Amino acid sequence: MERIDITKLPQHIAIIMDGNGRWAKINSVSRIGGHKKGAESVRDIVKTCREIGIRYLTLYAFSVENWLRPAGEVRALMNLLKDFLRSELQEMLDNDVRLMMVGSTEKLPKMVRKVLQKTIEKTSNNKGMVLNLALSYSGRDEIVGAVEKILKDNEAGKIRHGDITKEVFSGYLYTSGMPDPDLLIRTGEECRLSNFLLWQMAYTEFYFTDVLWPDFRRENLIKAVAEYQKRERRFGKTSEQLL
Repeated sequence: MERIDITKLPQHIAIIMDGNGRWAKINSVSRIGGHKKGAESVRDIVKTCREIGIRYLTLYAFSVENWLRPAGEVRALMNLLKDFLRSELQEMLDNDVRLMMVGSTEKLPKMVRKVLQKTIEKTSNNKGMVLNLALSYSGRDEIVGAVEKILKDNEAGKIRHGDITKEVFSGYLYTSGMPDPDLLIRTGEECRLSNFLLWQMAYTEFYFTDVLWPDFRRENLIKAVAEYQKRERRFGKTSEQLL
């Protein structure tokens, strides 16, 4: 297994968990079976991030576009989410993990919203790692929503023309108060953002892997972090300036 420097860890890792369906096809199981296997990877990656010292982990669990999938698959995914939250609550409490979410809860089934809110509330005082689920999420919708909030605050006299900076705008996003992702990992061969954290990833390091999400485990995450640590993050500066 790759070795990593625990003094140079990314503070925030975001993951696009792709490949459950292809894994299911390759292994001759149902797509839902692939999603269930993917849930095992979620548990392993959350545990690994907590153990090595990652402060924020954001998982792209369900996009706005995913509502277009067959109704049966969507229902199964919602039930899987509900069962996952119930089964992992005590684990999160025992290990000081705080659950948060980004996205819109409006379309989520009532019972899923209830379990999600309960889990968020019960873990709200945890001070360890933040597990952030992107649910019914769209990066473009998030940005449009932020603009709408700014316009309302402007009409109410809370913010004026000229007050808006990058930092102020970030405060209107779902991720307000969180650091931007240092590292994005996308599994399953594809090399695109898929409408995920578009504002927040201006300077994120990207890591794409052919490994399908149900096969992505501890050693794969460590490999991604090791690759991240080899990169020079200049943020527009020269290498000489960093030195």
